[in-house]
Amino acid sequence: MSITILGQISAGGAKLPLYSFRVPAGFPSPAADHIEKHISLDELFDIRAPHVYVAKIEGDSMQGAGIFSGDLVIVDRSLYAEHGDIVIAALNAEPVCKRLHMRENSCILTSENSKFPPRHVMESDELVIWGVVKYSVRAHGKS
Repeated sequence: MSITILGQISAGGAKLPLYSFRVPAGFPSPAADHIEKHISLDELFDIRAPHVYVAKIEGDSMQGAGIFSGDLVIVDRSLYAEHGDIVIAALNAEPVCKRLHMRENSCILTSENSKFPPRHVMESDELVIWGVVKYSVRAHGKS
């Protein structure tokens, strides 16, 4: 596995250094001559756009998709939800984070954890898609 080091998060939308090398599970010290450019996390995730919002996830139904309880998800309301997308929705006024499956004339909301059965959306149900999940963010430090 390799990662791209973006730098420490700064307050106020400051631009952070993006290093041009990848770190293969080691502890090298990023040198200033490897800085490719400066980026802003709010620009990278398009957080300041009026159609984008951040939501905190509670529960373990989406852990198979890499979304864990306590994670933040960045959601785009402007995207049309398609088959296979992870969405934030209200099912009968209850907010949920699920994978959307569209089959001919049916809609199914599925979890990414086998402990939770799929939810078939019936004609009598009210489903409102609040947006498509674009990114998830997880804290790895001690709280």
